[in-house]
Amino acid sequence: MTRLKALFRLVTLAIALVLSGWSLPAAAEVKMAFHSFNGSVLFGRYPHTFVRLSGTMQDGTKVEENYGFTAKKVTTAILNGPVEHDIQVENASYIQKTNVHFTVTLTDAQVGKVRATMRKWRDAPGKYYDLDTRNCIHFVGAMAQIAGLKVDYPKNMLRRPKKWLNHIAAQNPQLGAKRIR
Repeated sequence: MTRLKALFRLVTLAIALVLSGWSLPAAAEVKMAFHSFNGSVLFGRYPHTFVRLSGTMQDGTKVEENYGFTAKKVTTAILNGPVEHDIQVENASYIQKTNVHFTVTLTDAQVGKVRATMRKWRDAPGKYYDLDTRNCIHFVGAMAQIAGLKVDYPKNMLRRPKKWLNHIAAQNPQLGAKRIR
């Protein structure tokens, strides 16, 4: 009878372990994807880059947000120096039309830094958007640095988000990102 009890306990333990595996919560993980939009200077929206965060924080909080840095109004004033700025949140149909260059996994602390940096850029007083020194590329570059990526800003890419993100991907081969054409 002792052997039967031991076998019963072993089977019960095995079943409990299997069942407990089914009830474990999903692993917490937030991904940050780097997007570019080809755009057209003549038709529709201008070329643009932004980041999208999605996943679950360690405490179970769902994350689904995106942000890009832009001028508050698109006028010819942009060509003459700094203008008022804004953080733009994209809708799902726009996001589907963009290029996803690469994705990185963030810690909860990095998610906090991304959000704090976004608020800092959004809430800066005055005219903060400048095509050559503080545009969507610079904003996304700040996000990439939070994720630990190597970032620079070649002058010939400051108005070419897709080309710039391809450049950043090439500088960070650990991403395994393919060049977007």
